[in-house]
Amino acid sequence: MLARHQGAVVLVAGALPGELVDAEVERVQRGTAWARVAGIREPSDARVGEPNPCGGCVLAHARYEHQVAIKQQIVADTFQRIGRLPLDALVPIEPSPDHGYRMRARLHAEGTAIGFYREGTHEVCDPASTRQLLPETDAVIAALAARLSGQPGVVQSVDLSENREATERTLHLELFPGADPSRLAAATTLDGLTGVTMAHQGSRRVRLLWGEPRVTDWFTHGDRRWSLSRETRVFFQGNRFLIEPLVDHVIGSAHPGAVVDLYAGVGLFSVAAVARGHAPVVAVEGDDVSAGDLRQNGAPWKGLLQTRHDAVEDYLHERRALRAQTLLLDPPRTGLSRQALHGVVSAQAPRVVYVSCDVPTLARDARALVDAGYRISSLRAFDLFPNTAHVETVAVMDLGR
Repeated sequence: MLARHQGAVVLVAGALPGELVDAEVERVQRGTAWARVAGIREPSDARVGEPNPCGGCVLAHARYEHQVAIKQQIVADTFQRIGRLPLDALVPIEPSPDHGYRMRARLHAEGTAIGFYREGTHEVCDPASTRQLLPETDAVIAALAARLSGQPGVVQSVDLSENREATERTLHLELFPGADPSRLAAATTLDGLTGVTMAHQGSRRVRLLWGEPRVTDWFTHGDRRWSLSRETRVFFQGNRFLIEPLVDHVIGSAHPGAVVDLYAGVGLFSVAAVARGHAPVVAVEGDDVSAGDLRQNGAPWKGLLQTRHDAVEDYLHERRALRAQTLLLDPPRTGLSRQALHGVVSAQAPRVVYVSCDVPTLARDARALVDAGYRISSLRAFDLFPNTAHVETVAVMDLGR
């Protein structure tokens, strides 16, 4: 939270707007101070406890409705400050249950513990304290930690993935270089898991320890039904409660006709687009593993959906005369590269639907698209990360005034 002292900005962790607190300054850099709450003199009515620094739950001390209001202000302030794009109204945010929502996680192994990092450190903390994962998932992690405690120096980190129903749950273990994996199959054969893979750090060789290394989700729209399967390591939207509302909004915002899905991942938006009547659809993904899943998920829609294993920049550079009614963008947290932005502008699609997990880079790229002739038609956010400071935001932008 933002405070000021003698004209200097002080960023105070653990506070809420309007509170009077004692704050301990931890560091000062270029006129900005970082501090933590040492005591609360006048608490906010929205306070419900203490912040949990484990797993980034820095807003866990605020009543959930207040968290949503804070995030609305974050979006508005960021678009004004970084994008120079003042908003006429606060952005509506789709709320989420604040526990058991998470389908994907990267966990770290340290000693006999497996968990998230504590905010701003490399100290491992108990993921169950965050309530982000389902209780049965927390139980699997605790059981795995107990099993691996007799094999120190083998597992460095653990990627976890499960489907929405939590009927399938897989792990990928990243091992220290040179670590002996011979006892891992027995140690990881646990109730609640459906498959485990492993690879040594820095190696591209992935080995199946046991089971099925993929999880599958099913989606429906009208009389259409489709599935998306994915390996543990790939990116996928992580909130089991909001994934369908997010897909409905993104695809519902697309113009009829041709769609190009850039940064397509395993096909969350592109397969939904073709299943809901858009054609043709081109899905572009640069990551090797995600592109393999994308190709498999797109196979039932042959002739309507074309999948491309290309860097977005290369694809756009080769097809500057690209004709699509809608460009779907779901880039990484860093947003669009300069080359990708140039390619998007050159494509001159009538509509761009930009999905972002990072408000500052979205505001930056939105400013560039506005300067290139686009206007923001709508903004809507989805609270995919309750109790954290993050929010997923979707900007719909149309070419012309």
